[in-house]
Amino acid sequence: MAEVALQNIVKVYDDRAKKREKKAAVNDVSFTVQDKEFMVLVGPSGCGKSTLLRMIAGLEDISSGTLLLDGKRINDVSPRDRDIAMVFQNYALYPHMTVYDNMAFGLKLKNFKKAEIKERVMQAAKLLEIEEELFRKPNALSGGQRQRVAIGRAIVRRPKVFLFDEPLSNLDAKLRSQMRIELQKLHREINATMIYVTHDQVEAMTLGNRIAVLNKGELMQVDSPLHLYHAPANKFVATFIGSPAMNILKGSLRFEAQHYYFIDERETFKIDLGNNVSEDLKNYINQKIQAGVRPEDVLLSDHLNTPQAHLNVLAYENMGNEQLIYLTFGDSVLIARRASSETLHIGSEMAVSFVANKIFLFDYNNGASINTTNNFI
Repeated sequence: MAEVALQNIVKVYDDRAKKREKKAAVNDVSFTVQDKEFMVLVGPSGCGKSTLLRMIAGLEDISSGTLLLDGKRINDVSPRDRDIAMVFQNYALYPHMTVYDNMAFGLKLKNFKKAEIKERVMQAAKLLEIEEELFRKPNALSGGQRQRVAIGRAIVRRPKVFLFDEPLSNLDAKLRSQMRIELQKLHREINATMIYVTHDQVEAMTLGNRIAVLNKGELMQVDSPLHLYHAPANKFVATFIGSPAMNILKGSLRFEAQHYYFIDERETFKIDLGNNVSEDLKNYINQKIQAGVRPEDVLLSDHLNTPQAHLNVLAYENMGNEQLIYLTFGDSVLIARRASSETLHIGSEMAVSFVANKIFLFDYNNGASINTTNNFI
């Protein structure tokens, strides 16, 4: 068993040189990584995800809170005694050593017998498909091969928990895609607990059994990839998860003719939300709210029967199997996704409509999701 539990974890850095109020880099974060789970920590730069990972590894002190490994408090346990292996962004390989020696180095320090070292290294090399590279040095390897060596060095230790700190960020797009598949296979084959840090939400969505979304040191939501996408807890999660990002429209909630409507602040259009809405939403009648709509739920045509707005094409991207269309919407831009079609003309007018039961609504002030009774999954 290898369960990692974080209870009210806080990290505050001392800044004695500058006399100003201390700000927590990680603030009151609590969640549990289950045994054999692949947990991804995701968020923008500076959100505290790498700091959190380093605290789990023991490379950063915990200011307050409790860190448990299999129910045992390990706040004050040294990194070498935590039975945790970490794979870094920059590989951290010894350039003068062969691949074999890089992978074996940690075991040699722990006085493992040569026969066992060889067995472990060969098993890891076979698993990672680098058997033919064992006697080459790192400078003779590609970026993907170096990353495999760094992962192999962690595997031979057979730790309780694997930590990955943005391990694919130095690779090109094609190789990142290949390595994501390799990491999925690796997790299935070694069946270990893994905690993975990334700023790339595509990596998070494709790799994680669950995802913890962080922002400015705060934990926004922990959930499965599909639930994060279809039931975000707040506007930050809604706009961070998904590419292109969710469109956010400012407006207000109205009740007219026994129906509830979202009306944008410029009163360009109104979206009929029906008459069966939650009590939570009813509390916002005649108040400012924000609506979110994903690009795939923006319907476009030049001949819609009942369009909700007419907007002009600002730009478009042909992606092969689909188009991303950017529409002028006041001082901002509305993004729509649709199947590839004929070439559009910049400046042309498009009729726009929205899938009403796929509209997300958020509190205007704090961005919290408002329960609408819509069922997205």
